[in-house]
Amino acid sequence: PVQDWDSGNVTASVGSSGQCVCHVFLPDTTFPADRVEHMQQVSKDLIVEVEIQKNKLVTYEDKLVIYLAELKDLEERLTIMQSSPDDYIKLDFELLRIELREFEALVSQLKNSLNSSSSLFDSLYIEIQNMTFIVNQLETYDKSNLEVIRYQFAKLQKKLEECQIDQDIIKPDVGNCNHTGILSIGNPLVVQLNAHLNSNYLYGGWGRDSKPIRGNENMHFYGAYSSPGAVYDFYFYSNYENLILRKAIKQYALPGEWQGTGNNYIVHSNAIYYQHNSPFSMTKLNVTSSEYEYRVISAASQSFSYAYSSNQNLDFAADETGLWVLYASTQNMGKIVIAKIDEKSFGIEAVWPTGMYKQSAGNAFMVCGVMYATRSVDITTEEIFYAYDTKTKQERNLSITFKKFQEKYTNLDYNPIDQKLYMYNNGYYVSYNVKFNKE
Repeated sequence: PVQDWDSGNVTASVGSSGQCVCHVFLPDTTFPADRVEHMQQVSKDLIVEVEIQKNKLVTYEDKLVIYLAELKDLEERLTIMQSSPDDYIKLDFELLRIELREFEALVSQLKNSLNSSSSLFDSLYIEIQNMTFIVNQLETYDKSNLEVIRYQFAKLQKKLEECQIDQDIIKPDVGNCNHTGILSIGNPLVVQLNAHLNSNYLYGGWGRDSKPIRGNENMHFYGAYSSPGAVYDFYFYSNYENLILRKAIKQYALPGEWQGTGNNYIVHSNAIYYQHNSPFSMTKLNVTSSEYEYRVISAASQSFSYAYSSNQNLDFAADETGLWVLYASTQNMGKIVIAKIDEKSFGIEAVWPTGMYKQSAGNAFMVCGVMYATRSVDITTEEIFYAYDTKTKQERNLSITFKKFQEKYTNLDYNPIDQKLYMYNNGYYVSYNVKFNKE
């Protein structure tokens, strides 16, 4: 016989028909296999997410390092600005105001001297007034604003130059010498103060390449210093506008053994020609290759200079016929000797002694093989008073007067590319249109 049996969750008994019946008790909290599986998946997902976030953290850390570096740089720049917020910026704006006032005075002077009341002068006055208003109203001092003003200056100066050409009725016949010499010199076009913005830089020169190579047709140059006995560096500009904006494309700082003296240098065929210190000689610096070479002129003397400045012993010049150097010699009793330079050999191919005592002249330049010498008439007037023709070997006295912006100047050169005179006048860039006698 089977008896009832009870063992916790399992019981046994005999049914009504005598069969054996087992009862199994299963509690409500069955093992949650589906939940475990879900938890395993969630765990895998979390592990993947942790790895992703870990990688992101590394990336964020890298970026943070970069951002902190940039922030440090910004803080340093801000510190500099805070330490001297207006030192050079206020100076720039004050210089702009000064230049605007000078520009307005120049336009007024030109208008009065030409006795003209054209609409071009009126438009110049209006633009000058507008620029003055802009300068005074600018509240933020930044380079972009300064550059906008500089570009406006360039436009104004071009208009003034066009006005002078129209008023002077000068039509350049570039490259030709079908004339009998200089008839007159136009009114001075005062471009601006030198690129250093330093009125003490009285000794120097500026202009454009007198025989430009392809690609550098509009290249201009500038070099100056506070002493007449030093030539340290030169600045080059891709065009006239960048000269005005003081945006040099290249600077040549002359090494000690190649430093020069005097201020009568020019740029010709992508090379700078200037006077060397020691040995006393003419020097050529190739702008492309940066190579130097010099030639001693045994007859040239260091005892004779022009009237306006010392150390101007070798004066380089260029015209339609080539490259020249002017100097004085003891053999010619301190009078100017004209020497033609052979550009290939960098030697002297021919000389012409003149009757012009060098120390009596303010400066000299060459045009179509003719040397012209200048002298002072008064504080505001200069005169071309002497000429020597290398073709005929004849000299003659002249009286062609022209106005000066300021009393003294240290560089005066003719450029055959545009038939203009370029003058460095007490720290200012000045140029003149040249009119020739066609009769």
